[in-house]
Amino acid sequence: MDPLTISAASGMRARMESLDMLANNIANASTGGYKADREFYSLYTAPEAAGSQPEADTLPVIERPWTDFSQGELHATGNPLDVALAGFGFFTVNGPSGPLYTRNGNFRLSDAGVLTTVEGYPVRTSDGVPLTLTSASPVEISRDGTVGQDGTMVGQLELVDFANRMSLEKQGHNYFRQTDTSAKLVAPAGTEVQQGQMEISNADSAFGAVRLISVMRQFEALQKAVLLGNQMNRQAVEQVAKV
Repeated sequence: MDPLTISAASGMRARMESLDMLANNIANASTGGYKADREFYSLYTAPEAAGSQPEADTLPVIERPWTDFSQGELHATGNPLDVALAGFGFFTVNGPSGPLYTRNGNFRLSDAGVLTTVEGYPVRTSDGVPLTLTSASPVEISRDGTVGQDGTMVGQLELVDFANRMSLEKQGHNYFRQTDTSAKLVAPAGTEVQQGQMEISNADSAFGAVRLISVMRQFEALQKAVLLGNQMNRQAVEQVAKV
């Protein structure tokens, strides 16, 4: 296969990965606390091709998607169990296989009085235990995450941040999992808990739609380049056959 076709085909693959990423961002534009994924392009050189004509053997790829952890806008809901973080950091919940981290503070009470996420994962306190409330009493959550009922402190939400957020991996349903167990957890600096508010997604649906169209046009152009390369190869073979 000639270098033109190889480069164009590699570019098409990278654009297909971009399309999947953009489609996921658009689908989650209304998901509370969702953090958008972005592309990080790089050049790939096959080990067996290293050192021999690198300009012809380096191909464009998406080396690793990265997550945009920038703050989403906060909007009031009036629900006392809705909480948002103004600043960096994550809520900690007990997942099926260990702690998970999320920015989605759309919480609710289970039948047992445990504060949980929509998926039913218990929300943890700073002591590492699930937060238990009584449904009959109003809930007050202060800016430092302290939770109280009837003038009594019930617990404090466990808020964490990471010295290296690259150690976080998306787990689905808007959760993150720490892939590097040696990564240091730190207390969020200057972060405030806002009761009765929700953080909306930082994925801009309008920008995503424009970007989606742009990537699709790039894909179509690369597809034409592949067809052109095939036509040139076919013509070359036909000319050689005539000779």
